[in-house]
Amino acid sequence: MAIEKILKDDASEEKGERARMASFVGAIAITDLVKTTLGPKGMDKILQSTGRGHEVTVTNDGATILKSLHIDNPAAKVLIDISKVQDDEVGDGTTSVAVLAGELLREAEKLVATKIHPMTIISGYRMAAECARDALLQRVVDNKENAEKFKTDLMKIAMTTLSSKILSQDKEHFAQLAVDAVMRLKGSTNLEAIQIIKKPGGSLKDSFLDEGFILDKKIGVGQPKRIENAKILVANTAMDTDKVKIYGARVRVDSMSKVAEIEGAEKEKMREKVQKIIAHGINCFVNRQLIYNFPEELFADAGILAIEHADFDGIERLALVTGGDIASTFDNPESVKLGHCKLIEEIMIGEDKLIHFSGVEMGQACTIVLRGASHHVLDEAERSLHDALCVLSQTVNDTRVLLGGGWPEMIMAKEVDELARKTPGKKSHAIEAFSRALVAIPTIIADNAGLDSAELIAQLRAEHHKEGCNAGIDVITGSVGDMAELGISESFKVKQAVLLSATEAAEMILRVDEIITCAPRRREDRM
Repeated sequence: MAIEKILKDDASEEKGERARMASFVGAIAITDLVKTTLGPKGMDKILQSTGRGHEVTVTNDGATILKSLHIDNPAAKVLIDISKVQDDEVGDGTTSVAVLAGELLREAEKLVATKIHPMTIISGYRMAAECARDALLQRVVDNKENAEKFKTDLMKIAMTTLSSKILSQDKEHFAQLAVDAVMRLKGSTNLEAIQIIKKPGGSLKDSFLDEGFILDKKIGVGQPKRIENAKILVANTAMDTDKVKIYGARVRVDSMSKVAEIEGAEKEKMREKVQKIIAHGINCFVNRQLIYNFPEELFADAGILAIEHADFDGIERLALVTGGDIASTFDNPESVKLGHCKLIEEIMIGEDKLIHFSGVEMGQACTIVLRGASHHVLDEAERSLHDALCVLSQTVNDTRVLLGGGWPEMIMAKEVDELARKTPGKKSHAIEAFSRALVAIPTIIADNAGLDSAELIAQLRAEHHKEGCNAGIDVITGSVGDMAELGISESFKVKQAVLLSATEAAEMILRVDEIITCAPRRREDRM
């Protein structure tokens, strides 16, 4: 009995087969959950939070779905992680990466059942992944020399990315927006400079790209509505000190005049601060915090446009775009970098007034204004657009492009199969399994479109035995189509990330042979 008691009470461990079963089951369940969102005909999920307000999210983005799930199974968590990493790294392919990892595990489960050791499977998978990547590398297209062609590539990639999202109806329109926005970045992957503003009303088609910067704020009362050649001071400072802010302090006075004195002193303090700010020679003051009535009066008298509570998350963006610094003390105006823009004016979008900065310092900045029927639609549109922007900005840096529509998976599967034939020993089973997992992706795309996947994949296979074939699944007509003619392209970087992350994740889960769950901490331990 003494030996058994290594672990604390209530801690449980599962060994060998049971542990592996638990991880396979968990990972495969996650795959089955998100795989219906794959491809142009993929479905969306409604996620309802259990928190206050029961917020509802309608989404098709793998990472968003998985992020919102609270899951206990350790293996499932690994899949959620890789989809998050995929989202941060390249922005798209979040569903594919979870699905591929799950399919690899589904295949591995069968192999383990036939008594092939996990380590053998892993080394087989390693070889297969390497081989698949080489297969893609041989077939990438790179048009970075030819600007025109490259732009068409970007358009195709954007349309392919958007075709599985809510924006698929107006994908030309949005692809154009995304490509324009990314082209302005001139090769930087910093998406901060692209601001997305969501305004309910209108339809998705009414969304537009605005050169410059739009701040979702009204211009205050009695302030200039239009400023040319603006010098902007971006600040993060409290402008509400016309109240005594000494918490818990009591001020005893013996007459009302003393109260007035205190108030006068406060006003004086505020006035000094405002004068210091005006001394910077500015005509626009943007603050992240409140601006009280009194300082606002002072600014208005000086003819300075004061904007309070500016863009809470994006005050850095505002500073970046106008080329200024965020100041919080104003004692030495010479050291503060002011922001500049040619014109500040008020514009209307739908029902709302917004402030528009045009001719900003940083040429690459722009704002995409999304319109749509409801907040849910807008949120989803933003997520979709974000995916497209990420993929495009990555593609601008790594200009290699592949065809889409299940074509890359078929290419990889074919090469991997050939590798399996050449490999002696048990590894060959694992390599074959890898190729089956790759083919699962086009299969699922076809299934989601309600097509006969077995038939289509068989046709694809046959097509791919010819040299230089461009066949993939054309979900619109429901047959095998030429991806080059249909203009369905994907970024090589995304595909590579999917392949490598999924293989690594599957490998990690395969290595598990014991799951130890710690006992929950008891309440009384805390005393």
